[in-house]
Amino acid sequence: MHPPIDHMPLLNPSEADASFNRLLDECGWHQYELSLYGRRVTEPRLIDWAGAVTYRYSGRTLEPRPESETICELRQRVEAETGQRFNHVLINQYRNGQDYMGWHRDNEPELGPEPVIASLSLGQARPFQLRPVGGGDTVEVLLNSGDLLVMQSGCQASWQHQLPKRATSRIPGTRINLTFRWITQ
Repeated sequence: MHPPIDHMPLLNPSEADASFNRLLDECGWHQYELSLYGRRVTEPRLIDWAGAVTYRYSGRTLEPRPESETICELRQRVEAETGQRFNHVLINQYRNGQDYMGWHRDNEPELGPEPVIASLSLGQARPFQLRPVGGGDTVEVLLNSGDLLVMQSGCQASWQHQLPKRATSRIPGTRINLTFRWITQ
């Protein structure tokens, strides 16, 4: 069984490097606390966002914020490649292999019943994993700088995904990931 994903290069190395460096400087990076199994923990990554509408996930509300010029350009490239429209982007900065995102599905009601989520990777290459809900073999995809991974309709209903923790010696550099989505109102 294979997850309903598409994986392809979107940006060439110089475009990816330039976008990475601009986003490092222009994003308003935050590290939040969240409630996990009844206790408060610090998220193991930095985040920022931009979007036309409010988005709620993991007990927090992200209010509308305008896109930077860089984010707007990247969203337009992703929309042209996928044929999808997006009105929100969640931006994660993984500073090294110790920053991660555990198993989850992007299945908030605001995303609708069959969301398409496009994920653009910049910077350090990292493995990305998917596994069927309810158990089964894990599928691993190496995401290089400039790669686009599109989780197609049905992926969030049937598959979980994660960016696993790795030793800093194996993942020494910083990765920025932009996850474009359409938020319904």
